[in-house]
Amino acid sequence: MGLYTSAMLWRAMIVVSGLVLGWPGWSCAAEPARLDVRMEPTGGVRATATILFPVEPAIIQRMLTDYAHWPELFEVRMRMAEIREQDGKVFTDIRIEHALLPGERRLLSETSGLQTGELLTELKGGDFKQYRRLWKLITVDGGAHTKAEFELVFEIDMMVPDWMIAAATRRDLEAHFRIMREKALQIQQELRPIQPQEGAGEPPSIQRK
Repeated sequence: MGLYTSAMLWRAMIVVSGLVLGWPGWSCAAEPARLDVRMEPTGGVRATATILFPVEPAIIQRMLTDYAHWPELFEVRMRMAEIREQDGKVFTDIRIEHALLPGERRLLSETSGLQTGELLTELKGGDFKQYRRLWKLITVDGGAHTKAEFELVFEIDMMVPDWMIAAATRRDLEAHFRIMREKALQIQQELRPIQPQEGAGEPPSIQRK
């Protein structure tokens, strides 16, 4: 291996390490989210985040449980092949397309609301060795805003290096949280009652001679 090739490889490893270990410089400072993505020692990837949403928790809860429209919350292409609700739990069959993975990957999971108010999604089958996602919504600012605690642990049943999956996961989650904020604000705007303009609806004045 030549000196130039070795230098370029070393530089690429440094860049990838920054993506995986979560250097602050790789996140948009303007985004109100703290995200950490790391490789698990036993295999797979763990992502944790704290996200501030400028809307009430009910709106975020509504988005997270609107299973038919889940694909709209991601930049990654996916489709809902099946949604089935039974005994307070929701089973979903999701088909995912990603640039790192050939064809469609299948994720069979079950989502349930815990007594603590958290929303838990667990693996039931498909092309994953493990998958567990947890959302916890906390009311802040007197109920006007939401602080969300997010945790995701997953491992794909494919020969793809975990460091590549971790780097892609960071980008995908940053886009996911951004889209959620945008849609949450849109829903909030739609729910607000329309305030009549001053003077609107009043009969025109009659001028008398």
